[in-house]
Amino acid sequence: MGRPHPMALRERVVGFVEEGNSHRSADARFRVSVKFVNDMVILKRETGGLAPRVQGHGGGHGKLVGVGDWITARMKAKPDLTLNDLVGELSDHHGIAIHRVSVWRFLRDLGLTHKKRFASPRAEAA
Repeated sequence: MGRPHPMALRERVVGFVEEGNSHRSADARFRVSVKFVNDMVILKRETGGLAPRVQGHGGGHGKLVGVGDWITARMKAKPDLTLNDLVGELSDHHGIAIHRVSVWRFLRDLGLTHKKRFASPRAEAA
């Protein structure tokens, strides 16, 4: 016999509590922690369901959402900007302190990344 589906377990635990049983008896019966029982009861009360809450920040790139159009326009106006340049401009013009990796991810998600090709000594000799 396999493990029950996580949603089925959530439903059974909350149903057991809703029948009038204690959280402690639910944890013993279903072999889960009291915290899990508490969390599921609270989730059901607050949302009306037992679906897991969304994790993380949703990939919205928090600090940069409001300046996305500015970044797009800036990159189109000056495509040779480096990440460090862009981080500096975001700080100077918008007061946004952000790590260059976050800016890179934002650019990637907008489809604005590009590989720069630097001239190598071999390329110059040819």
